[in-house]
Amino acid sequence: MTEETKVFQMPLIGDKAPAFTALTTNGKVNFPEDYKGKWVIFFSHPSDFTPVCTTEFMVLASMADEFKELNTELLGLSVDSLYSHIAWVRKIEELEWNGMNKVKIPFSVIADLNMKVSNKYGMLQPNVSSTQAVRAVFIIDPLGIIRAIIYYPLTTGRNFDEIKRLILALQKADNDHCSTPAGWTPGEDVIIPTATTCEEAEKRMDPSEGEYTLDWFLRFRKDKV
Repeated sequence: MTEETKVFQMPLIGDKAPAFTALTTNGKVNFPEDYKGKWVIFFSHPSDFTPVCTTEFMVLASMADEFKELNTELLGLSVDSLYSHIAWVRKIEELEWNGMNKVKIPFSVIADLNMKVSNKYGMLQPNVSSTQAVRAVFIIDPLGIIRAIIYYPLTTGRNFDEIKRLILALQKADNDHCSTPAGWTPGEDVIIPTATTCEEAEKRMDPSEGEYTLDWFLRFRKDKV
């Protein structure tokens, strides 16, 4: 197979997160073993010392404690060297922007010069760039299963409030065996599993305390407080 036709299969939602060992700004990491029992936001960025990435790192650093409260760790990656990462992180911690004053970058950033990790996760997309990782986000659960994947173009900074909302929604679904409707935020009503038999569909039309039905396939439950 020629270099032009080489294809890397990216992991899909529901797959085990591909394992790897790598050097980071906080030492060696064995993934996902080192993060067992925690949710992980594993994200890639195109390059160090780039403006969009710098703003993203500042926002993530300012939200790090919020994610920790959700049992969620942050893990970054780019194809730059470890020394470049260290220099960039040190520079970011000197900056002030949008009300953020010299934030500390607490999360690890993987050095992926050989692009092995990037290729495992489909972070390199040749039609955009063969030498820079796109802005990928993988949400990985405490069992090491990929639960969500989001891709952004090189030019567009990520909305980490939305990514936090996604974590909350996934945790809600797991804990309460439900789904969340469009735009759901904590405290709002959730959707109970859809009926799978005619008998169950008929029962769904009956009123029940704390629940209400729009139709047999769409039944809501008041959120638990």
